[in-house]
Amino acid sequence: MDVFNFRDQLIEGYGSFSRSFTRIRPADIAAVVEAQYGAGCYWPPPLVQLNPNYLRDENVDALAKSGLLDPLTASIFRFGRGPAGSPAGIPLQLYKHQVQAIDIAQQRKSYVVTTGTGSGKSLTFFVPIIDSIVRTRSKRPKPGIHAIVVYPMNALANSQEEELRKFLGSFGDKPPVTVRRYTGQESDAQRKEIADNPPDILLTNFMMLELILSRYNVSVQTTASYSRESSAISLHASTERERCDGNRSGQCSLRPTQRVGLAPAD
Repeated sequence: MDVFNFRDQLIEGYGSFSRSFTRIRPADIAAVVEAQYGAGCYWPPPLVQLNPNYLRDENVDALAKSGLLDPLTASIFRFGRGPAGSPAGIPLQLYKHQVQAIDIAQQRKSYVVTTGTGSGKSLTFFVPIIDSIVRTRSKRPKPGIHAIVVYPMNALANSQEEELRKFLGSFGDKPPVTVRRYTGQESDAQRKEIADNPPDILLTNFMMLELILSRYNVSVQTTASYSRESSAISLHASTERERCDGNRSGQCSLRPTQRVGLAPAD
């Protein structure tokens, strides 16, 4: 396909469509309007840009050997792995900004990742979250939510749940890390199941997070307190921060934080 010819055909069709709503009788006015159409004033020029080639770094196996990741974490983040007993698959190759983020997370410091589409922003926090769950599993006296990931849109939470299941699905009915979504799309039975069997990672939005921590039954609040007692809870409120602006941005980050008893700086 010739993308430039396609663009010209698209503009021509759109121009014909936009002209169909009016018929300008005065010739002088019609000439001015046609000149505006001819100059392309009603649509932007074509945008031509190169896709960035992000700098690659080590894979998860190398990070496990260096001690930055647990070996079990490295066994989770692999491609092409079949059912149990099949080959281990190909270790996930990380970009440099992902390795840098993992290193900062292991120091329990806050960080913000600003990078382009398709650069694996989600892995910059999901890899250290899952690694933390794996490392602290035996140290937690009670089951509870280890990490809460807050999304501004349900579609993003749905997409991330699917992506995580690509890595965890090969472990069958007993994955090393459990993930559940709570965004208001769940049935009453699913909500009760989440309360009775809290996952390691909860994917939600700020409105539902506040709801379950303030109005839902005691079991969910108890689940949050289990995590708080073990000092293991992590609150991530920024997967697509450009979609949260103004008052909504503050709601995404501050209100749920106050509910679970964490200071904003945490």
